[in-house]
Amino acid sequence: MVLTDLDGVVYRGKDAIPHAVEALTAASASARIGYITNNASRRPQDVADHLTGYGLTVGPDDVVTSSQAGVHMLSTLVPDGATILVIGGVGLTSIVEGAGYRVTDSADDDPAAVIQGFSPDLGWKQLAEASFALAKDIPWVATNMDWSIPVERGIAPGNGTLVAAVHNAVGRMPVVAGKPERPIFDTAVARFGEGSRLFIGDRLDTDIKGANDAGIPSVLVLTGIDQAKQVLAADARSRPTFVLEDLRGLSEPYPVTERHDAPDGSRTVTVGSARVRMHGHVVRVEEHGDDAMDLLRAGATAIWDSGLAIYGLDVDPALYGGE
Repeated sequence: MVLTDLDGVVYRGKDAIPHAVEALTAASASARIGYITNNASRRPQDVADHLTGYGLTVGPDDVVTSSQAGVHMLSTLVPDGATILVIGGVGLTSIVEGAGYRVTDSADDDPAAVIQGFSPDLGWKQLAEASFALAKDIPWVATNMDWSIPVERGIAPGNGTLVAAVHNAVGRMPVVAGKPERPIFDTAVARFGEGSRLFIGDRLDTDIKGANDAGIPSVLVLTGIDQAKQVLAADARSRPTFVLEDLRGLSEPYPVTERHDAPDGSRTVTVGSARVRMHGHVVRVEEHGDDAMDLLRAGATAIWDSGLAIYGLDVDPALYGGE
């Protein structure tokens, strides 16, 4: 089973990312593909239609949204049929209604809980209603806490910024359903079943950290947010199992990593024809090799193995595209 994020992995804005559709289509011949998104503004059918438009074969049951994970969390916090104040768009309200809850947009309706997800149409009025409702000690669920989202024109504020506005007013934080938290991964596993799994994402702080915490091998693909410099600096909980330049790597053999410790205390890491040496706090490229990804993999392994924080290291700029 292959689980994959969407923004930055399959598409960016309106455009499919090069090679993504072909790679996922090929993978679907031997594995179930599940699409997981923190975006709570669209319904699963909308997401499936979007992906089908690129040439993928996707139905709504192949899509897991943070709205679905959030509503599952609600089921553990409030009675069936309770009144829920929904701060978000149709991608959230439709899921809440579909689960049998009564949806309101007013704190005056004495809601049993608040659930908050992203919508580009949210404004002060809706955030204020959430603040008014949360003056009472009722559950507050956030679909996700992404601080930013990639859109066609660039990087824009995400749901986390809107949740923070409410937090600043009410002085407490919500429980969170989306990546990197466990509920969305648990929802996906419950949907698609147990067995061998792999999760693909473009962000270390949400996709990779979440998959690692859920015990799912992770792939970072460098077609979205995080790039080589962030890979080298990744903390222990956010380090991917595999690093790929793009999704073509799914069908290619992954190179072996070889380590050699020298008597002087240095360590040399070789991946393919690339070789990196680390001695003390100094990280240097010894052989660039014929594949920039192998060089990055070797450098990341050397740094990660050291247990040292990136800010205390002298790192060869060639590892992250510097001068």
